[in-house]
Amino acid sequence: MKLEENPLLVTDGLPRYDEITPEHIEPGIRNLLVQVERQIEELEKTLTPTWEGLLKPMEDMDVPFEYAWGPVGHLMSVKNSDALRKAHEAVLQDVVAFGLRIQQSRAIYEGLLAIRDGETWGSLDEAQQRCITLKIRSAEHAGVGLEGTAKERFNAIAKEMSQIRSDFSNHVLDATKAFELVIEDRADTEGWPKSLRQVAAQSYARTQEGRDSDPENGPWRITLDFPSFSPFMQHHRKRAHRESLYRAYVTRASSGDLDNTGLIDKLLKLRKEQASLLGFGSYAECSLAAKMAPDVAAVEKMNKELSAAAFHHMVQDYKDLEALARQSGETEPLCHWDLAYWSERFREQKFDYTDDQLRPYFPLPKVLEGLFGVVERLFEVRIEEAREVNAHKWHKDVQFFNVIREGKHIASFYLDPYSRPEEK
Repeated sequence: MKLEENPLLVTDGLPRYDEITPEHIEPGIRNLLVQVERQIEELEKTLTPTWEGLLKPMEDMDVPFEYAWGPVGHLMSVKNSDALRKAHEAVLQDVVAFGLRIQQSRAIYEGLLAIRDGETWGSLDEAQQRCITLKIRSAEHAGVGLEGTAKERFNAIAKEMSQIRSDFSNHVLDATKAFELVIEDRADTEGWPKSLRQVAAQSYARTQEGRDSDPENGPWRITLDFPSFSPFMQHHRKRAHRESLYRAYVTRASSGDLDNTGLIDKLLKLRKEQASLLGFGSYAECSLAAKMAPDVAAVEKMNKELSAAAFHHMVQDYKDLEALARQSGETEPLCHWDLAYWSERFREQKFDYTDDQLRPYFPLPKVLEGLFGVVERLFEVRIEEAREVNAHKWHKDVQFFNVIREGKHIASFYLDPYSRPEEK
């Protein structure tokens, strides 16, 4: 395929999510990296320390990357596949190195400092000043002040951590997909809401070629995806099944080929080393340097205050659940896999309604109508679905909306509300 036909290199309109395939990624991203590297080298030679002379060309260079690498990352989250992972991994290290190349550019960093410390600083508006301040901080946290072996080690750590994060995410997704609990006895589904029966029956039919399942007679397939896991834990009466599902959920990617334990240990050590290279006493200090909390002590103080305020209520909530369970014939001590179930029974008892009674009042269109209504009143906008626009959707269920203010189109957004366990 010719490069000019690569959808990742299109830089107008909406990203071509529906046209991008794994085969586009490596040639498209590598071509982009070469082009932008030339632009950076030229900018470093010719920049002037002004908004138009530095920030504007940097923003222009971001656009092709937003159209190319941004959609790749998005598709990894919503349309994951082995081929997509392979293509993503093929260019990941080069993309990380390129990001460090920009952030560690001394010419660009010194240009930013010159703007901040120069006479024109006061003529910039608050948003412009904030943008420059954040770019300076980002460069410093990316190691712009490092040299020699310290810089080489910092960059090696950044590359390794990016790979760890990618592997970690893939392991969790694969472990989630690998587990299933099939319920075949209709008696075991007593107390389930209709929605759980439907989701579980559809899940079974989708994975069993040639075998059907209906909501009333099953079989029913329960997975670790939250739309399946959460209502099951709330409504399934058989305690052993709840325990099995809970243990599988909290131990995802903790054994075998998908074990993330070693990755977590590596990541913690690398974060500590990276923070040390930047002059911080811990990774927590480094992380908080870009957040609102002033220091680690302030975070610990807040946690203690929240814990003290909540503890009494937490104990009382537990006692209420324990009492209800005892009244209902439960003889075993309450465990983690019991809390969601008895919490739901407590709510039903106290407020006298069930999920099935409530659900007809909250179909997705009605929920969106209420949500958009609040947003429209708060921000004085109008939200409307853009059915006539080719939004290049990555799945048929995705919706695309425009945000209108005073008759002017000011923004758009996608809505992808449904779970797709095989890829999302």
